Amino acid sequence: MAHHVALKPKIQIGVVPTHLKFVGGIAPDENGKFPRNSDGVLEVIAGMQRLCASAPVKMSIVQLSFFSASDPLDIAEMMEGLKALGLEIHFIMMVGGANPMNPADEDAVVAQLVSSIRSAISHGVRHLSSTSIEEWMNPTEVRRDGAEFEAAIAQNLKVHLRAYEESGLANSCVETWNIEFLRPGEFKTFTNLERVWQFVRAANEALGTKFFKLLVDASHCGNSGLSIPENQKLIAQIAESDELGIFHASAPTTRGCLSTDDGWIAALLTAAAKTGKLKQVFVEVFDHTDAALELLRNVEPGHGVDTRDGRSYNDVVVDALGDIARRLNNLHARGFLND
Repeated sequence: MAHHVALKPKIQIGVVPTHLKFVGGIAPDENGKFPRNSDGVLEVIAGMQRLCASAPVKMSIVQLSFFSASDPLDIAEMMEGLKALGLEIHFIMMVGGANPMNPADEDAVVAQLVSSIRSAISHGVRHLSSTSIEEWMNPTEVRRDGAEFEAAIAQNLKVHLRAYEESGLANSCVETWNIEFLRPGEFKTFTNLERVWQFVRAANEALGTKFFKLLVDASHCGNSGLSIPENQKLIAQIAESDELGIFHASAPTTRGCLSTDDGWIAALLTAAAKTGKLKQVFVEVFDHTDAALELLRNVEPGHGVDTRDGRSYNDVVVDALGDIARRLNNLHARGFLND
């Protein structure tokens, strides 16, 4: 299908290819090798080839979930295949089995981050992201407030500034590191924009530059407990401080078809556009059967709802790309986004 929506504003649009599933798609096995189809093509490349061929708008970016134990040859092959599709590659660095807020886990977290950052630098990646401020779905964690919250920020500063120094990020090709919070249940402490912004502010103050940014994910904002107006106000303030980063167009709770978002994507995308600081928008849809997300479905049954309405997940993402591209064009027509 030829691209029939021409993106008018100077915004990069693309996907986080989570619709391909972690298990059997975007995550490596225990040996660091990635799944391949019957023709021997990496599933990530094959899936993105399908999407690029059917997308209504030409994509320019893709955000890969990057695991530090990934096989270097498979990563090189993946990078080459995605670049051949005309896509600039972002890494969202995955940290597992260690808690960034726990001093005892500091070395383990730093090691994973440094390995991922060095790989990003070797491949010329300009933009990094991570949820590396808290361990995903840690069953023993409780919400940290007051002095415990301040201690969590301080420990995260140690972790991330060590990773910055030890990986050689200064004067590298990497321009930004976007920090993403997760919804309550996935995280216990850094569960809304205001709380994670406190860490990003502290990190940038320590560095003396606005290198760290806030990744605004509409789905997590929608599940964070803060209202749409509260999130809109925070987005404006974050942008004013030059700490607004990537935007994820993803539906709260279901993480499926964007028609289930109850207005969150439209409201927050518009808020980000009005700041003049919006540069990259990623559509993000999850497969409701992904074995890697069983824990999340147990915490939030709505995550397991099938929102495809008879479509394939490729078609769900195709529809989402068309929707977001037209929203961006109309924000441009209304004067909120520049040429």
